[in-house]
Amino acid sequence: MKHPFQLKAVWNGGRNSQGYIDAGGLTTIISIPQEMGGPGTGTNPDEMLLGAAATCYLITLAAMLERSDIVPHELTLESQAIVDVTNNVFTYERIVHKPRIVLRADATEAERTKTAKLAYKAEESCMISRAVAGNILIETKPNIVTAEGDK
Repeated sequence: MKHPFQLKAVWNGGRNSQGYIDAGGLTTIISIPQEMGGPGTGTNPDEMLLGAAATCYLITLAAMLERSDIVPHELTLESQAIVDVTNNVFTYERIVHKPRIVLRADATEAERTKTAKLAYKAEESCMISRAVAGNILIETKPNIVTAEGDK
């Protein structure tokens, strides 16, 4: 079964102008980021790729935990992208996902171990990660704690 997704985009002018996109659940202004010499209004392709990778990873991880009967007390994610500019060539080099998974206070060692395995496996299973494989290095650095604090 195929699932089509649609996006409409409008760009108003030259390089340092802005535009907008409408992709159903996502409607926003777009431009080149300030860090790359643009106006920095709205979002940009770099943030959107990071957002796609991060949300795909987070949703995949949540689904894998659920299928393993692991219900986190809290599940949060910080992700970072590194874009290199060398000789005016922009290269999206790396994404680092740092999930923080808070398990219940009485979580067993087996549950902690399984949670760690799933944190790494979710990266390999995510559709966006698979789509960019070989082009962007993606790392996962999970932090698994219990509700009572770091273990």
